[in-house]
Order: sequence, then structure tokens, then C-alpha cells
Amino acid sequence: MENKPKDQYWIKSGFINILQNFSGVFFGFAGFYVLVRLLSKHDFGVWTLFISTTTILEAIRSGLLQNALVKYISSTDKKEHPEIITASFAISGIVSVFCITTIILIAPFLSRIWDSPQLVSLLYFYIAIYLFSGMQAQFNGVEQANLRFNGIFITTIIRQGTFFAYVLVCFVFSIHVELIYLVWVQILSALLGMLIAYNFAKDNLVLSRNVSKMWVNKLFGYGKYAFGTLISSLLSGTIDQMMLGALLSPAASGAFNIAVRVTNLIDIPGNAVATIVFPQSAKRMESEGPGAIKYLYEKSVGTTLALVVPVVLFLYLFSGTVIHLIAGEKYNDSIPLLQITLLYCLLGPFGRLFGNILDSIGKTKITFLVVIGSATLNLVLNYFLIRSIGVMGAAYATLISSIAGFIVAQAILRKTIGVNILNTFVYMFQFYPEFLNKHLKPMLKMK
Repeated sequence: MENKPKDQYWIKSGFINILQNFSGVFFGFAGFYVLVRLLSKHDFGVWTLFISTTTILEAIRSGLLQNALVKYISSTDKKEHPEIITASFAISGIVSVFCITTIILIAPFLSRIWDSPQLVSLLYFYIAIYLFSGMQAQFNGVEQANLRFNGIFITTIIRQGTFFAYVLVCFVFSIHVELIYLVWVQILSALLGMLIAYNFAKDNLVLSRNVSKMWVNKLFGYGKYAFGTLISSLLSGTIDQMMLGALLSPAASGAFNIAVRVTNLIDIPGNAVATIVFPQSAKRMESEGPGAIKYLYEKSVGTTLALVVPVVLFLYLFSGTVIHLIAGEKYNDSIPLLQITLLYCLLGPFGRLFGNILDSIGKTKITFLVVIGSATLNLVLNYFLIRSIGVMGAAYATLISSIAGFIVAQAILRKTIGVNILNTFVYMFQFYPEFLNKHLKPMLKMK
């Protein structure tokens, strides 16, 4: 009976988070499916570069704040929560001012190096989105820290569903689409997302009258490494597309983005597991110690691999058919790119949960150093390999840097909390009969 509430937490939270990640990827993928047919290859490439840039800007704030907010609310007494939340809002305001200033300054420069004049107005209008999404991120962080995920799920549905509905209407009724129109729709969806997130978080959203200097320093001290980790990780995932845009063309960046979009489907279970594991890991480190964290990592990676491996095999075997179905024959050059990106997708669960576990137990500096090393290697390899072999160089660069990062991360986990990589494969194979006997058969009996 004692394990029942824990099982219910993992099943319910896992189900909601998989739904959330699935809906996020579904709407993103469905929107991409329509946009790749609505836009020219050049415009789609420009949109890819815009999304890559704004994703990094969002991560600057998220990395500094979200994990720190979740960690400290999860592991402190409730009476301290108002000071923690207020300190987090204060840091968010400062970071937002910095990022908005950066957008104003770098927009003309980026438009020149990527030969995309419309990028300037896209980024300037994006400032409104940045403000709304910043508030939403704070509200979602408070909800996640209290082990609730319903609001995050609904916010994702509304934000991405609104954007998808617009591009679908344009596609069905053959309405001409300008890139700036897409940004205007994103402003509306970000506003809706912020309001909905507030509604779900408001019961736990208690602020203090003063900003606690101690909590500002504590959140920033923790967040600075988490920030560096997230930025470096995102750069590893987007630098290839950005360098393709600069060294070759926006169209080359768009072709690579198609392969990345397909592999994003594989991130659904990994992202869902990571979201649940983070607050649980922070709690368990306080109450049970490193042994519980070791089990949590091995079990979580094994479960994620059990869900990921069959999908990778299917996509690899039918990569040509998949690319033709989602993007059309004009993107044949994306097929070999997809086959390479699928290989480093198998390493994704190990890396994502490595950072997640170490961050939750306060070892953010180690995560930061590993990820920034991997990102630097990726940057250097991208430059030389793209120049020597073209678009395929970006895929090989990311594969090599992913393997290097994986080896280093596993060595650190073994030394820090005693992780045995072989156990992840044991849990992976145990997942199938366990899921069948523990969850699927009882459901069938109920019917």
C-alpha cells in the first residue's frame, strides 16, 4: 500500500507530461508540416533561423531561473516560498531587460550575416512574446515545483494550438502568409498562455513585500551554471543550423531543420521523464541520499530508452518514406541527414538525465563544464566539416560531439553517484514485461 501513492504520482505525472510533450511536438511538427508547404525554401530557412535565435533567448532566462525555482521550492519549507518566488521574479525582470536590449542591438547584425532583411522586424516584434512568455515561465515553474502539471499541459495546448490553427486555416484556404503574420499570431498565443498559466499557479503564487538579497544570491548562484548548461546545450542543438545559414544559405539550414523536426518526436518520452524526475530528485537527495539518485537515473534512462529505441529503428528503416510524407520530394537532401541525426538521438536520454540529476543535487558546475565542452567541440567541428563536406558536415559534427559528451558524462556519473551504464539496459528490457503485467493487463481486466 505504501508504494501506491508513489506509483500513482509517477503514472499520473508521467501520463500528463507525455501528453504535454506529445502535444507540444505534435503542434510544432504539424505546424512545420504546413509551413514547409506554405513558404518558399528561402522563407522557411529564415523562419528556422528566427526560431533558433529566439529559442536561445528564451533559454537565457529559463536556465537562470526555472530549475533554481523548482529546486528550492521543492526542497524548502513552505514559509520560505514567498521570498523565493519574489527573488525569482526580480531576477527575471533584470534578465528580460538585458535580453530585450540584446535583441534590439543584434537584430540588424543577424539579418546581414544571414542575408535576411525581414529578420529585423521579426525579432523586434518578438520582444512582446518574450515578455509574455517570461511571466508564463515563472507561473509554470511554481506549478511544477508543487508537483502539479495540469496547467503546463493546458498552456502548451493553447499556445501551440492557436499558432497551428492559424497556419492550417491559411493552408486550407490558400491564404498568403508573410513571416511577420506568424509572429503576430505568436504574440496572441503567448498572451493567452500567460493568462492561463497564472490561473493555475495563483493559489501557490504568494509574494513577499521585500526582495530577499540572500535568495537572489542563492537562486543566481545555482542558476548561473544551469543557465550556462542550458545555453550550451541549445547551442549544440542549433549551432549547426545557424552555421549552415551563415556558411551556405538559409535553404541549407531549412533542409537540416527538417531532419531535426522528425527526431524531435523522439524527445517526447525523455522530456516527460526529465520534467518529473527533477523535483523528485531534489526531494530524494535530501531524504534518501545518493543511492536513491543512482537508481532514479538508471531506471529513468532505461525506461526512456525502452520507449525511444523502437521509434528510432522504425524511422531509420523508413527514413526516405518519412521525409517524402512530411516535406515532399524537394527535400530529398534531408534523408541522409535524418539517418545520422537518429544515431545521436539514442544518446539523448543519457545526456538529458545526466544534467537533470546533477542539477537537482546541486552539482550544476559539473554539468555546465561538460555541456560547454561538448558545445565548443560541436562548434569547431561544424565550422571545419561544413566547409569541407557541406550540409552533411553539420550532422557528423553533432554526432561526434554527442559521443564525446556521452563518454565524459558517464565517467562523471560513475564517480559521483556510482551509476553503472549496464543497469540502464537491464531496466530497458525489464520495462516491457513490467508495463504489460503491472499496467496493461489490469487495464484489460477492468474492461
